[in-house]
Amino acid sequence: MASKKYVSFLSLSFLLASAASHAQLGGSYDVQDSSVIPSKRLPQHTEFMANNYPYPAKPRNQWEIGLQAGAFTISGDVRNRTPIGGVALHVRKALGYVFSLRGQLGFGTTKGLNFQPSTQWSKNPAWSKTGYAPGTPVFYNYKTNIYDLSLQGVVTLSNIRFHKSKSSFNVYAFAGLGGMIYNTKIDAKKGDGTTYATDFQNIYNKYAATADGFGYKNRKDIKKDLKDALDGKYETEAETDASQPKLFKKPFRFIANVGAGVQFKINKKFSFAVEDKLTIPKTDLLDGQQWQENGVATSVPGSTGAPAQTRDFDTYNFLSVGLNMAIGNKAVEPLWWLNPLDYAYNEVNKPRHMKLPKPVLDDADGDGVTDQFDQEPNTPAGAPVDTHGVSRDTDGDGVPDYKDKELNTPTQCQPVDADGIGKCPPPACCDSLMEIIKKGGIKGECGIGDLPSVTFKPKSITLSNDAKALLASAAQKIKDNPNCKIAVIGYCSSSKSEQQLSWDRVNAVISYLVDKEGINADRFIFKYGETGGDCNTVDLRDGTNEEGPTTVPAPHPNLRRGR
Repeated sequence: MASKKYVSFLSLSFLLASAASHAQLGGSYDVQDSSVIPSKRLPQHTEFMANNYPYPAKPRNQWEIGLQAGAFTISGDVRNRTPIGGVALHVRKALGYVFSLRGQLGFGTTKGLNFQPSTQWSKNPAWSKTGYAPGTPVFYNYKTNIYDLSLQGVVTLSNIRFHKSKSSFNVYAFAGLGGMIYNTKIDAKKGDGTTYATDFQNIYNKYAATADGFGYKNRKDIKKDLKDALDGKYETEAETDASQPKLFKKPFRFIANVGAGVQFKINKKFSFAVEDKLTIPKTDLLDGQQWQENGVATSVPGSTGAPAQTRDFDTYNFLSVGLNMAIGNKAVEPLWWLNPLDYAYNEVNKPRHMKLPKPVLDDADGDGVTDQFDQEPNTPAGAPVDTHGVSRDTDGDGVPDYKDKELNTPTQCQPVDADGIGKCPPPACCDSLMEIIKKGGIKGECGIGDLPSVTFKPKSITLSNDAKALLASAAQKIKDNPNCKIAVIGYCSSSKSEQQLSWDRVNAVISYLVDKEGINADRFIFKYGETGGDCNTVDLRDGTNEEGPTTVPAPHPNLRRGR
């Protein structure tokens, strides 16, 4: 009967466990969330968030309370009858991802009955003082109630997973220490106060004469006869050890317990558990019997041989199912449900907090264009290049700027020599005129030709390196044509700021040619705020036949750039 109940109990447990194992699990907590960090660990959290400490602070995690119910049995000198049952209430708190502490209060009750008779019960006061004649066969029985309280250390490793974020179940083992009190009674008398001596003797006589005696085959029949004979009142106090301390007028013993269980997650708040716990108290009287008979159990009636005291101790077992609930605000789940590797794996897969070093890309020639995009990987140091890493050739004459001594050679003067200088043949009709001009002949004539335009970055008045190179080339042409005046023209005047910006840019070009290239300031005509041109461009052109001032006061000096 007991074995069938155990099978049914386990079947139900695994059925519920299978259903719970399909529960959906939530994600892990956010390690950057300071609301779940206790105040004493906030300094570590601050250091972690500043990337000064690699480990996140341990979060505040919830408590667990649980209620268990199941089969309660005693292993002793008297065979355990069908378990009546037990219940337990526990509180559990994680100290880490592997270890937690659990306080458990339990109650269990069970019954026992031997189907073999005993005759050497003389040293057991529960039987010897109830009126049984020496040598009369009795059938040991008991009913025991046990209350215990213990503190257990619980270890779990199944939450540490390397190939999966989480699991829907948790396997754990535990061991603990505590105390228990118990009360054991036997059914030795009928309701009218008389003993079962006659009933026991009749049952003994009925089966002792059979071929099987008190063997296995007759056990069921014997138990049936005993059940019919006993009234189940359990009125007689069982033997106790007078040396044992008392608590609440009941024997008290220290206990040690061990066990294991499987916990199945239903959701973030509830879980279901199947557990088995074995408890070892230092007593042999949980079943009310500590004496071992000399000889076989079917001793001849009338025998009064001296029984020996057993040296083993009784134990009791609690096989249970339970429902657990996590409680606590501003806290994560109990840590035995969280994978401590979760943060590291997620950070490696998709960094959110990790401080990544700046990428270093190879640039062998140091031109500012990385090798993977550089179409000219061996550009000389300092040579200006375009976005593809190719040496810049402003005038397209085939000579790169870093070699070109004439950056803006007109197309009609090309091809050029190795220094990038072209030869511009004058028109046949004007050979003599050009000679006169070169010698300072006809006043007012200028043959300087095209001059470059200087481009500025938006809102900037600073000359770029490219612009300075263009002006250096233009300066040489201006020096070679001393009869020429040069108009320097800036554009746009729709607002005061545009007018001042145009003035500043023209002033920057003239100042460079005067200060850096040594050209007389009187040779320039200062024009700004003109229309018909690009606002970010300053043009240089032959101004020999134009009129205009050499210098012009700033129109809006309070708006000058760089003040």
